[in-house]
Amino acid sequence: MSANENQKPVPNALPAGYRFNEFEIKDVIGGGGFGIVYRAWDHLLERTIAIKEYMPVSLASRGQDLSLELRSERFQKLFNAGLNSFIQEARLLARFNHPGLLHVLRFWEENGTAYMGTLYYSGMTLKAWQQTSPEPLAEEWIRRLLPPLFGAINTIHQAGYLHRDISLDNIQIQENQLPVLLDFGSARKEIGNLSDETEIMLKPGFAPIEQYSEEVDGEQGPWTNIYALGAVLHTLITGNPPPVSVVRCIEDNYQPLVNLQPAGYSLPLLHAIDRALAMKPTDRPQSIDEFAALIELPVSDVQALVQSIPSVTEPLPVEEEPPAAPEPVMMAVNHAAPQAEPLAAPARRPLSHGVLAAAGAALLAVIAIVVLVNRDVSSPLPDEGADSASVPVSSNTRVTPATLATVYLRLKSGDNLVLNGEKLDVKTGSNGYASLNLAAGSYQIEVHAGGNVYAQTLKIDKPGTWLINPGK
Repeated sequence: MSANENQKPVPNALPAGYRFNEFEIKDVIGGGGFGIVYRAWDHLLERTIAIKEYMPVSLASRGQDLSLELRSERFQKLFNAGLNSFIQEARLLARFNHPGLLHVLRFWEENGTAYMGTLYYSGMTLKAWQQTSPEPLAEEWIRRLLPPLFGAINTIHQAGYLHRDISLDNIQIQENQLPVLLDFGSARKEIGNLSDETEIMLKPGFAPIEQYSEEVDGEQGPWTNIYALGAVLHTLITGNPPPVSVVRCIEDNYQPLVNLQPAGYSLPLLHAIDRALAMKPTDRPQSIDEFAALIELPVSDVQALVQSIPSVTEPLPVEEEPPAAPEPVMMAVNHAAPQAEPLAAPARRPLSHGVLAAAGAALLAVIAIVVLVNRDVSSPLPDEGADSASVPVSSNTRVTPATLATVYLRLKSGDNLVLNGEKLDVKTGSNGYASLNLAAGSYQIEVHAGGNVYAQTLKIDKPGTWLINPGK
């Protein structure tokens, strides 16, 4: 199966047959908001490689001569910052020679942008596997997956860097069953930093609370990656990621796996995942070695493991994908993952324990971001002491349609809440937030505070948990 079977056309992609000296583009593997990935043929070494192109579609487009053209001169600073980060990431990845990390062969600048050539990896991402498999991974398979993955992450940590975006779509499972941790998406994070768009940098459910703010007291470190890895394992076992960390700051409804005890999983594994997903960084394992010890696994010597892999008789299912499922990406390059940054990064003021408990300052830094969590709508987040409002449909009629999403918003004493023109009688919980259980539809939400009115329009078209702050 080719990498681009049933692949939707990627706008602005270079045409098949385009040459970079010895490299000839054959087809497009995939594309995201910040890059395009091609399958290419190396005519000198006679092998297939992959080429990733820096292509931020919101900032630039393809010109007639196939070079990139800025959509506006005001994007020059953002484009250049992303380009420099893309090149620095290529240099960083080229330093590593670990079979569990994306291997960069070379990089170059051309067409007004930059490219990196990498090994071409077969297989599918964990996200693609989850979308095509009706059953969760067995613990035996997880225990084969983790040691080489631990080794890859530990290699990054020992070099003084963090990945900052470990998630299901950032882990590729090759046909020989070995995992590959994908690229860091440095350009995406740099553009997100400069444009103050945190939502393009983080994956809700996988990012710990310290990644949401640089204004408070809590250094990021290996424990930051360990939280994300715990979220990956939680998703593989339960089918859903854990609650978003900023929502957990308001009301922590995380259900420990040791209490749920899903069938087929040992207590050491479940306990380790619960520890990894602790809200306070100091409560998590502080290193990959410590996390591996909790699961009673080694940090693998991957070279030794390579020789044992062919005996594995339970490959991931790669055939007969349901039509609705996206095609597995064959090249281990993610187009939108935050960058690796030094552990000794520029001074940050990490999240204080008070913020972790009350979510005050940290949430104010990100509360304007609409956070959508893919959750089971049969169990929305409860808010003790707060009312759940039904949807006003007219001045004379009130109905309570099936709840699709839960919306949290901060409401001070004396504030009035108006939904679609009708005042609601809601109470604020002890955490300072009111909650609304809403069906699908469009809503105009207003908070009347003194003589001021703060408004926000919200469209709900999928299950989730939303955190909003109208106009404040």
